Amino acid sequence: MELGHDVSVFTLNSIGIKTREIMKGVEVHRPMITDASNVFSLFVEEDLRRWGTHIKFFSDIFVYNVLSATKFVNELVRKEEYKYDIICVHDWLSSIAGLIIKSELKLPLVFHAHSTEWGRSGDGGSRIITHLEDAIAQASDRNITVSYLMKEDLARHGWDERKIHVVWNGVNSGRYNPKNVDQETPQKLREKYNIKEDEHMILFVGRLAWVKGIKNLIQALPLILNEFPKTKLVILGRGEEQKEIVELTERLKLNDKVIRRFEFVPEEERITHYSASDVCAFPSVYEPFGIVSLEAMAMEKPVVVGARGIVGFREQVIPSGPAQNGIHVNGGHPPDIAWGIKEVLRDRERAKKWGKNGRNRVLKYFTWKYAAEQTIKIYESLIS
Repeated sequence: MELGHDVSVFTLNSIGIKTREIMKGVEVHRPMITDASNVFSLFVEEDLRRWGTHIKFFSDIFVYNVLSATKFVNELVRKEEYKYDIICVHDWLSSIAGLIIKSELKLPLVFHAHSTEWGRSGDGGSRIITHLEDAIAQASDRNITVSYLMKEDLARHGWDERKIHVVWNGVNSGRYNPKNVDQETPQKLREKYNIKEDEHMILFVGRLAWVKGIKNLIQALPLILNEFPKTKLVILGRGEEQKEIVELTERLKLNDKVIRRFEFVPEEERITHYSASDVCAFPSVYEPFGIVSLEAMAMEKPVVVGARGIVGFREQVIPSGPAQNGIHVNGGHPPDIAWGIKEVLRDRERAKKWGKNGRNRVLKYFTWKYAAEQTIKIYESLIS
C-alpha cells in the first residue's frame, strides 16, 4: 500500500472473525470453512491418511482454498468487476486456489516458495504436498524464493531456473533497534533467569524441530562450558522436540545451564531477550532463509549460524573481513557449533563490533521496504 498498490489478501478464518474487512488499507477476505475431515479421509491418498488427526488441517486448507478461489473468481471479479493485475501465492498452503484462479481467469501468477516439502522433511514427507508444490511452480509465470541457495535447490529438483527470482526477506529495523530498549529491562530479564553480570547469555529463538539444530546446540554446550563455565543458554520456542530437549538437558546434567521457555513469546518480550543476550545461535541444518538472525543482527548482536546445506543464513552473515558480523558453522556438528560460539565469547569488544556490523548490513540489504521494492520490480516485469 505504501508503495502505491492495492492489495487483497485471502487467509484462513476462525470463529468470530469478520469474513471481509479493510485493515490499514488492505482488503482482507476470510471465507468461513466447515470441517470436511470425516469425508476427506475417504478419498485422499495413503500418505495423507498417515497424518492421522492432522488430516483435519489438510482438509481445512483444501476447503479454504476452494472457497477462496470461488469467491475471488465469481464474487470479486465476475460480480463486483474487480480488476486484478496479478495473483500471488505463498507456499503450497494456497497452491490449490492459485491453480484454480489461473485456470479460470488466465491472470499472471507468481508463486513465492519459502520452503519445500522435501527440505522440511529431509527428502521425504507427503507426496501430495510435493506434487502441489511442483504443479504450482510449473503453472506460475514467475517463482520467487528467499535465497540463492534455495534457487539452486529448486532448479536441482526440476524447477525452471529461468522463472526463479530471489528476493531476500526483511525485518522491521525501526522496531528491532537497540536504541529503543530501556537498558533496565534486559537487565531485569537476566536477573529473572539468574544470569549474572559476569556470565554469558546464549540465545536461541525458533521452532523446536530437527531442522533448527537445537539438540545439536545443547550438545555443544558442555564443550563451551569447558572454556567458559559462566555461560547459560536460553531457549525460546515450541515444537515437536520439546520432550527430547528436556531429556537431553537432564542426561547431560545441564539443568542449571539451560533455561527453557516452551511457549510463543510476544514480539516485545522477544526484543528484550535479544537485547539481554551476548550471542545468538541458530545452528539450522535446513533453513531457506530464516528471519531470527535478522532480528538479532538488527539488535546489534553477533550471530553464530548454520551454513552447511540449504541454509539461507549463509547469505545474511558475513563470517570474515572488516564487515564480519558473525560465524558460520556446520549446524549438524556440535563441536563446530561450540567453536563458533567460543570465538564470539573470547572478545567482548570484537563481538560488539560484529553486532554493529550486523545492523549496518540489515539497514542496507534486509529491510521490508527493500524487499517490497524488489518484489514489485518482478511483478511489473511480468505485467508489462
